[in-house]
Amino acid sequence: MGWVHRRVAASVAITWLPLLLFATLAGQFLGGAGVSFLSDLDAHVRFLISFPLLILAEPLVHGRLREAVAQFIDRGLIAPEDRPRFEAIIRSTWRLRNSVIVEIAILILALTAGYWLWRAQIALPVATWYAQPVKGSVQYTLAGYWYAFISLPIFRFILFRWCFRLSIWYLFLWRVSRLRLRLNPLHPDRAGGLGFLGTAVSAFIPVLIALTALLSGLIGNQIWHQGAKLPDFKIEIAASMVSLMLIVLVPLAFFFLQMAQAKRVAMLEYGLLANQYVSEFRQKWLHGRETSDKELLGSADIQSLADLGNSYDVVHEMRPLPIAMGLIVRLAIVLALPLLPLTLTMIPLREILDRLIKIVL
Repeated sequence: MGWVHRRVAASVAITWLPLLLFATLAGQFLGGAGVSFLSDLDAHVRFLISFPLLILAEPLVHGRLREAVAQFIDRGLIAPEDRPRFEAIIRSTWRLRNSVIVEIAILILALTAGYWLWRAQIALPVATWYAQPVKGSVQYTLAGYWYAFISLPIFRFILFRWCFRLSIWYLFLWRVSRLRLRLNPLHPDRAGGLGFLGTAVSAFIPVLIALTALLSGLIGNQIWHQGAKLPDFKIEIAASMVSLMLIVLVPLAFFFLQMAQAKRVAMLEYGLLANQYVSEFRQKWLHGRETSDKELLGSADIQSLADLGNSYDVVHEMRPLPIAMGLIVRLAIVLALPLLPLTLTMIPLREILDRLIKIVL
């Protein structure tokens, strides 16, 4: 992990520190015309929170996904005859992930379309520490040139690369879902043995936090510098949270048909088994087929009947998707955390502290 921390330090040194230095030398750190460097929430959140999180997430996500891929084999989900196809899927996915051509394409996209999107939709339409409007055009400051053509492209490259790697995960799961998996409806994870995919989704939490922190910084800037109110963004916030959750959960739906089929077949099989056992149990204990000296108390038949019922419950409770409700709740809470500081724009911090003090005292 040491090299990851060095990458985080290097990212801050390249993307944020020069902006601090140039803005300070130009007198734009605290004052100056328009939005000062210190008051630009988006810049600080982007390079001091979101960017480091995206870098720190790489070893976590890659490690968890590697473990998830291994689970397909370790749990016997891949039939022996499908092992060559599964290994071919892994090799092609790995080649795509490490493609130099794709990396160059992402860099070009970050420098072109990414720049246009920032200028059109994200950049503040007022005088700032990085740009001044001059006769209908924009004139960058020294800090602005570094911001627009070095800091932001580097950030966009990492962000776009995460989008690409998430699409690779989509492709991998889609191709694996086309194999005939050996699902076990009796598995206690209630997902036929695919419950580990939910754990893999949890690895994306740092990436989701980075994205919602970025959204929080963008909204904070508009509230602070353009007079907007937090309720004005309720639709955008809700849509963003739902979209981010779906981004990491949707690929798990690729296994819906196989899981639904496995549950349907298992319900029929264990329903038939249960019917046979219960019929024999009734004949033995309720209709006196056995001799009268048989003792019901302590009989293994009772425990077997209970075990059969528990097994049937596991099959009955098998989910059609490898997603537990606890995972959805956890994702929703995590996504909401970076947005909570925005509530301070509606209730002053001093008022919050006064209320807390009154409650405590």
